[in-house]
Amino acid sequence: MANPKELDKRRKSIRNMRRITRTMELIATARFKKAMDRASAATAYTDRITQLVSDLTKSGLEVSHPLLEPREETKSAKLLVLTGNRGFCAGYNGNMIRAGLKRWGELTDEIPRCSAEVSGKKGISGFAFGNVELDEEFTQFEDKPSYDEVEVIANRYLDAYATGEIDRLDVVYTRFESISRQTATVETLLPLGSLVEATDESADESSSDTIYEFVPSPESILEEVVPTSFKVKLFKCFLDAAVSEQIARMVAMKGATENAGELIKDLSMKYNRARQGRITSELMDLIGGVEALK
Repeated sequence: MANPKELDKRRKSIRNMRRITRTMELIATARFKKAMDRASAATAYTDRITQLVSDLTKSGLEVSHPLLEPREETKSAKLLVLTGNRGFCAGYNGNMIRAGLKRWGELTDEIPRCSAEVSGKKGISGFAFGNVELDEEFTQFEDKPSYDEVEVIANRYLDAYATGEIDRLDVVYTRFESISRQTATVETLLPLGSLVEATDESADESSSDTIYEFVPSPESILEEVVPTSFKVKLFKCFLDAAVSEQIARMVAMKGATENAGELIKDLSMKYNRARQGRITSELMDLIGGVEALK
């Protein structure tokens, strides 16, 4: 027969755990709402400026920019992987680490010189376990990545691409599409022409007929717009990763809270049966003792 005291002790322990998971769920929900608002606000701007670059390149004018031109030979590549600093978010970090290591293997097989950078303590640990040496590690990005912090990284990538230090930049992150859908994504952000081509495939045909009047010149406008489009795209990757992490944690903690509730119900039933059995046994012993005294 199960010991009622042990069952009650387990039930209290699971109740305490349920309080913790419920609190974590509420915190993740609050952070998710704020992160989603920031990601949604950035989406329209990111899509529009990327479409603007695409329209400029298709405007029929002789416009060009070094960030739009692919290298004749890719000799050096950079990989950036965005993960979280904390766990308790189901398979979010694991999916990013697996996708990052897979792309790392593909790059090292094709390109002579490759380097990797990882954001998030979980990703840093995962790549260290995979024996991948990292050039840079970032742990300052939580659920509120700032544009200023991302811009510092973006400028470093732009300078490295301009000087020929890198010929390609791939980013592994979780794209936020909706509350019910987040997709592990690998995108080539440099050269920027790869993003323009992707925009062309999904854009309406009417957008290619847009007529622009350039003041003072197409070159000066591209000089400003093209680097900005890269920066906001990279920032959007960080925003998507932040909101996707909070969604994953919110769902995971909600599931843990519900499972804890089911365990408490099951243990309560077992506790009541064990307690009734203990009482019945004691009553039978008492009755047996009374009968023996007669």
